[in-house]
Order: sequence, then C-alpha cells, then structure tokens
Amino acid sequence: MNDDSKKYFFVCFDKLRDVQLPTRVEWAAAAATAILLILSFPDFEFSWLAWVALVPLLLVIARRPSLVSALILGWFAGTVFFYGSCYWLTYSMIHYGGLPTVVAYLLVLPPSLVVGIFPGLFALVLAVIVRRWGPWAVLSAPAIWPACEWARLGVTGQLWNALGYSLAYQHTLIQPARWGGVYAVSFLLVTVNATIVLVILKRDVRAIAAAVGILALIGLIIFSSQRHASESSNTSVHVIALQPNVPMTLEKTTEELGALRERHLTVSQQALAQIPNDNVPRLVVWPESPMNFSYASDATFRQWVAKFAQENHTSLIFNSLEPAGPDAYHNSALLINEDGRMIAQYDKIRLMPFGEYVPLPHWLPGASLITALVGEFTPGDKYTLMPVIGHRVGVFICIESEYPWIARSLTNEGADALINISNDGYLGPTAVMRQHLANAIFRAVENGRPVLRVTNSGISAWIDDNGRIREQTVAFHEDVRTWSLGKPAVESTFYTKHGDVFVQLCTAMTVIMLAAAVFSRRRSLS
Repeated sequence: MNDDSKKYFFVCFDKLRDVQLPTRVEWAAAAATAILLILSFPDFEFSWLAWVALVPLLLVIARRPSLVSALILGWFAGTVFFYGSCYWLTYSMIHYGGLPTVVAYLLVLPPSLVVGIFPGLFALVLAVIVRRWGPWAVLSAPAIWPACEWARLGVTGQLWNALGYSLAYQHTLIQPARWGGVYAVSFLLVTVNATIVLVILKRDVRAIAAAVGILALIGLIIFSSQRHASESSNTSVHVIALQPNVPMTLEKTTEELGALRERHLTVSQQALAQIPNDNVPRLVVWPESPMNFSYASDATFRQWVAKFAQENHTSLIFNSLEPAGPDAYHNSALLINEDGRMIAQYDKIRLMPFGEYVPLPHWLPGASLITALVGEFTPGDKYTLMPVIGHRVGVFICIESEYPWIARSLTNEGADALINISNDGYLGPTAVMRQHLANAIFRAVENGRPVLRVTNSGISAWIDDNGRIREQTVAFHEDVRTWSLGKPAVESTFYTKHGDVFVQLCTAMTVIMLAAAVFSRRRSLS
C-alpha cells in the first residue's frame, strides 16, 4: 500500500469513527413515535395522537442532527409504524394461503422496510437542514414530510396510511384536502408537531409567539376550508347498494353460484319494492365479489341480468371478469340500463400487486409460479363514466380508492358522483376495513363529490362531499342500503382542477432547502 492509499484509508477510518449511532434514549424516542403513529390509525382510533406523534423523533433530530443517526431512527420508526398498522396483510396468507403464522408475519417485514425508508429520508433531510441552520429549521419539516409521502407513492405505488389519513373520521379537520389533497392534511399535522418541538427547544418569548401565530394560522386555514355539503331535496336517482357478504371460501360450483345469484336478485327486488312509485330512475349496485361474474362469456348470465333490469325498471352496476384479448382479462365494472343493455364498461386501471398481478420480471426465478397462483389481469387505460339518467357516475374498484388521481381524473371527465365497489373480505375482520374506508373519505373531500362505497363484506357507506359517513354497514353481515342521489354537483374543487400542485410545491421547497444547506455548508468549510 503506497502513502496516498494509506492516507486515504486513515481519513476514511477517522470519518467512520466520527459516525454517531443512535443512543438508547434516541431509539426509545423513535419507538415512541412509531407507537403513537400506530395508535393514531384504525382500529385504535386515537386520531388526536397524530398531532404529537412525531414530537419524540423530531426532538432527537433537532437536538443532535447526526445524519446517520437520523436516517436510522427515521427508517426504524417508519418500518415499525407500517408493520404495526398493516399487520392485516398476514390474514390472507394464513387463512387462504395456508402459511404458518410466523412465516406470514416475517413476510410482512421486507415491504415494511421498503416503505419505511421514506420516513428515514425525511429524518435525514431534516437533519441536514437543522445541522446547518439550527433549531428553528425544524419548521422545515412540514414541507419535507408530504414530499416524502409523494415520493413514496411515485417509487412504490403505495400511499397507504399517509399521515393525513389518520384524521379521516374527523371531517371538520380534513377540509383543506379540497385544495391540497391528503398531503395538505399531513402538512398541517407535521406543522403542529414541529411547532411543539420548537417551543420545547427554545423556551423563549420569540418561539412562543411564533407558535401562537402558527397555530392560529392553522386554525384559520381549517376554518376557511369549511363548506356546507351539497344537499338536494329533489331525488334524481334512487340507489340500492347491496352488501351480499359472499364467503371468501366460495366453492364456485354451479349450485352455489346459482343460489348466490338468486340471493342477489331477491334482496335487490325486496329493496326496490320499498321505494315509492315516484317515477324517479333507479340504480342497483352490486360490489366487487369473489363470485366473478363474467358478462361477455356467459350468455345465461347476460339474459339473467337483462331480465332483472327490464322487469324491475332499474339500471344495474356490477363487477365482471371481462376479456382483454387472448387469455387476458380485465377486472371491470359494467352498467346495464333499464332496457337490459350493457351501455358502459370501466376497466380497473390500478391493479392489486400480488392479488391481480405479480410486480416481478417474468425472467425472475419463481415469478411464473407466483403468476399462476395469483393470476395476471390486464389494466385498463380509460376513465370511462357511467351515464345513469341525469348523472355521470365515476366507478373505481377496490384498491383504486388509494390513488388520488383516479377519482380526480373521473371527476375531471365529468363525474358528478363517485362509486367505489370493493371486496375487503380476503383480509378479514381487521383494521384494513376502516383504513380502506379512510381513503374513500378523502376522495370525496378532495373532489367535492359524494362517494357511494358498496362492498361485499363491509364497510359499505354513503360519504357526502364533506367527508361525513352516513348509514355505514356492519362488517361481515348481509345488508342493503337505499340512498337518494340528488341533483348533480357542478362545482370543481381546487384539487380537482389543479391536482398535486401543493405537494409539488412542498417538494420544490424541500429540494431548495436541502441544496442550500449542503452548498452553504461546503462553502463555509472551504
């Protein structure tokens, strides 16, 4: 080894010795943040904890902004949070996949580590900025956090349990989603967390005055975002929402399928019979279901639904397995009109990974085996609306409620009401039901449109355009709801018109702050 190599080796060694790993107190603080975040989400329902959940992690970063330590602590807190709040992923592995419980819980760890890196990146970026400009820079956290959530969606395709979703059931607090989406609510939550940390760190008049001003501004933003939900005394469509509770262990024999079809028919007819004869159009909605109706390839079924629509003078929306080419299929929503004709088809655009497709290259060993077990659907590419008399309805299927741009695109296409058909039964009586419903609540507020959520096994509910839930069903019970859809809404929200402008601004601010911190530090060292 020559002298230059030796010098380089010792420089690297000295730098490694200077790396500060987390202390036991800091590990405890990161764990506290993870636990508080888990408790903020369903099924624990302590949503108020989201206003303080990040305080322990932010405190240790602000007090000792070690870059390596911040990354490790943020990654740890994120991983524990996602693992603890998404434990329900194990349900289908254990109950339907036959995996041992220990193996199932181990398999949830890798995806938790992947999505957990984004809170880690948040902590790292914040540490860089605080290291350069001191404790006041903790107020940059509200911009960094939504930027990392947006990056998570872009990189992993998942926005599940974004921080703002913790407030989904507090409809008065989530109205800023009308202009900034779920990211705006995350921004406000992190702002309160960061403000508390600033006061704890500085404990002076200036910090307290700033905190009072910031909290007053947040209150003003929430107050000014309030609006009355669109109400109409004139019913333009009667909607029958069926929750059939089809068992996940359905054998799919001819006899069993026939019996379930008849049950769909009987319950729907009973509900239709309760509607007054007022000449108002009627719409029956059946959810996504393990029954796998197949309208195009089943002539008997086509005749059956045509007869149902004609005899009951109703339109019908239902889920169907539709051909997309040779040996290829769409997961679709179809609309049958009162004449018994199929007049609209929406093909699911965003498929469920490892449920409807395998997100692995075909050349990867074992990928073809997994595909054979899971199936491989073909995604759609058109935001097709359903022309129900007097309305243009946008239907999105199951997990598509997680993706803000799908409901937004349907609304921009002209949807005046949104319908989410879903089947959460494979994930059991777990927190996924209320977490999934939280997504649909935000889609209603973001777009100023009612969302009619119709599920196989729950939770079905009417969500008004203010995010209030009405007439929700009990999970894993057969049920039916009759709703009245009023005159179509015509007003578009800022979010519907402009999309993710707010989080894009947060991302630009984050990049600028990070670049300024790195550049100014280098210049001061030179």
